Amino acid sequence: MNIPRIVIAGATSSVGKTSITTAIIHGLKKKGYSVQPFKVGPDFIDPSYLGSVSGKTAHNLDSWMMGKSGVLKNFVQNSQADVSIIEGVMGYYDGFSGKSSFASTYDVANITKSNVILVLDASKAARSIAATALGFKNFEKNSRICGVILNKIGSKKHEMLCRDALHKVRLPILGVIPRDNDLNLESRHLGLIPVREQQSLDKKIKSIAKSLSGFIEIEKIIKLAKNVPSLPKIPAKKNEKIQTRIAVALDESFNFYYQDNLDELQRLGAELVFFSPISDKKIPACDGIYIGGGFPEVKGELLEKNKTMRGLIKKHAEEGLPIYAECGGLMYLTKSIRYQSGKFAMVGLFDAETVMEKRLKLNYTSAKIGKSPFSLQSKTVKGHEFHYSELDMLSKDSKFAYDMSIGIGIKDKKDGLTIYNTLASYMHVHFGGSPIAASFVKSCISYSRK
Repeated sequence: MNIPRIVIAGATSSVGKTSITTAIIHGLKKKGYSVQPFKVGPDFIDPSYLGSVSGKTAHNLDSWMMGKSGVLKNFVQNSQADVSIIEGVMGYYDGFSGKSSFASTYDVANITKSNVILVLDASKAARSIAATALGFKNFEKNSRICGVILNKIGSKKHEMLCRDALHKVRLPILGVIPRDNDLNLESRHLGLIPVREQQSLDKKIKSIAKSLSGFIEIEKIIKLAKNVPSLPKIPAKKNEKIQTRIAVALDESFNFYYQDNLDELQRLGAELVFFSPISDKKIPACDGIYIGGGFPEVKGELLEKNKTMRGLIKKHAEEGLPIYAECGGLMYLTKSIRYQSGKFAMVGLFDAETVMEKRLKLNYTSAKIGKSPFSLQSKTVKGHEFHYSELDMLSKDSKFAYDMSIGIGIKDKKDGLTIYNTLASYMHVHFGGSPIAASFVKSCISYSRK
């Protein structure tokens, strides 16, 4: 398949990849191209920014969770646009561990056979920026780096010093972005603030994208995107007929979902209906509930006020309704969340309290599944965890489904709290490389036939 595509990578984290990627998307759209965005790695927030500007839902590409064949399949099947643009993660060669480039942006660039543009923060360098670019270009035998974008340039003189130094590296400069604090996106916790949580950001994102696009050589980027080899055609699996209904929590508190996860549930025969744990007073008629991640602590007061919803979820769980929850969803199912100076009552399904901490838990994860809902025993699941909270377990009788070989989990390398027909974990899972989706849907179908 002929898929024009480009990867936007960074020398390090926080060099402006997201802002610059949205600017390129804006520039491409202004020239009449439709753009399909992708994001490397386990990330729920940056994709919302890319989707906001492109008008298309962004998809994730992660070698650890999806496998290399899964990455290629996801990319090919979802590249339904004139140009596909892949935003990288962290530094270009940073991935699963420091010992190899596995699961890095470089890894994904190789899997998708894409040309790469390297974003460099030039704010604290001039001539030395060329040494950085040269090092990245030569670090791997085929780095795929075909050009650079200089960010945070302080003056015309600064720009010329960088251009002169980069001339000998023989990497074209495809953009020069001036230093401007008004063109930065706010952040909180792990990354950027979700678009859904603060809708006013939508206008700012689009404004930043528009402003920055004028400093980028869009025509040159289009040529690089088109000068790539063909990829194999990978037909999509046939959708199963609808056999069950799953209610998905979606509002300001719970909005961390991989689009691929929702798509996979539908492909397996589930009709999805959405509800808000903050504002709704009833749950749509359903055979199962999916509560994803987010920042429930930020909206703790509003979640606490909706006592009706909290009571309904607990009642459904006690009646054996299949419930699958991740991270923020896990926090919501505990007795309470302690955040800043407040303590907010939650569902109370699990005998535990959520406590916010200052230390970030950020890891790829792998676990063997023991006794659990959805008939998942003896299977292995891979994912990732990122959270600032911990659970204060109030009972010694709590049951865990996951034995962690990689990652921290809830307690003592255990994750996946279970009760009744509910499974809730700190681990986020991409359904494309996991047995959970199929088992969860089967459990929902079985429940619907009772």
